[in-house]
Amino acid sequence: MKALRFEQFGTPDVLVHRDIPTPALNAGEVLVKIHAAAINPSDAKIVSGLFGGAVPRTPGRDFAGVVVEGNALVGKHVWGSGAGFGFRRDGAHADYVVLPASWLSEKPASLSMAQAAAVGAPFVTAWHALVDVGSLKKGETLLITGGLGAVGRAATQVARHLGARVIVAARSEAANDADDFIDLSKANLPDAVRKATWGKGTDLVLDAVGGAMFEPSLKSLAVGGRHLAITSVGQKRVEFDLADFYHNRSELLGVDTAKLSGEEIAGILDRLRAAFDNGSFKKPALRQWAFDQAGDAYRSTASGEAAAKNVLIMN
Repeated sequence: MKALRFEQFGTPDVLVHRDIPTPALNAGEVLVKIHAAAINPSDAKIVSGLFGGAVPRTPGRDFAGVVVEGNALVGKHVWGSGAGFGFRRDGAHADYVVLPASWLSEKPASLSMAQAAAVGAPFVTAWHALVDVGSLKKGETLLITGGLGAVGRAATQVARHLGARVIVAARSEAANDADDFIDLSKANLPDAVRKATWGKGTDLVLDAVGGAMFEPSLKSLAVGGRHLAITSVGQKRVEFDLADFYHNRSELLGVDTAKLSGEEIAGILDRLRAAFDNGSFKKPALRQWAFDQAGDAYRSTASGEAAAKNVLIMN
């Protein structure tokens, strides 16, 4: 089969196309013919060696395709976001991928293969953070820093689906579905959040920036508010006033979807499927690339220039 491989860690320039054997199945596994596979920023980071692992390896976390071998699922149209794909096991940027049957979720009927492949990581992260960890409730207010990125936009849809109010904060304004927008180039975040919440503060913050935004996000919380940390851009070490933290009865919660099992990811995708099929979520914007253009598609993703999700279309 055709597969995209990296045989050493580095920039997207290390990626090569190879002919490799189609993987054999172990008990409980299925073989999926890949129709489309997304390229996430995390895929480029995996190629760079940030996640460790062994080489050579096939990258690619998110995919959509058809089961062609293994148990009663044969013929099913499926989508997935594989646990450890690209660093603990070979991923989906290939003609076929093998994975346990319990890791699969049936593809939403309302989405094409390419659209389904584009959903994975951002929506899995947003759902896990807001629902499983943050326990966001109807009527609460959510603040999203870095809210114009893929995870932030997915989180906006998830939060509104749950009946929450959404405030997005970013350094440049662009079209978004939030109830309120804070331009961080012009406003102090805690002050702007207090103004938007009539002095209360936000019930939950999804901090998709971290670093220098960590403390301002923490200061934006209402009494008893929850802070979800999912990344830290620019610096890993942060500081804050511990007395203010405990007097406000704040909660600090870490979110790492790389620790989710394949079964847990499939369970989240099952819940997302229902929301896509009933029209609660928008179909994702995407840019399609032929498989032999994978290097250029990776460079587009790694540079951060992509306004839509880059998706490889397999032959």
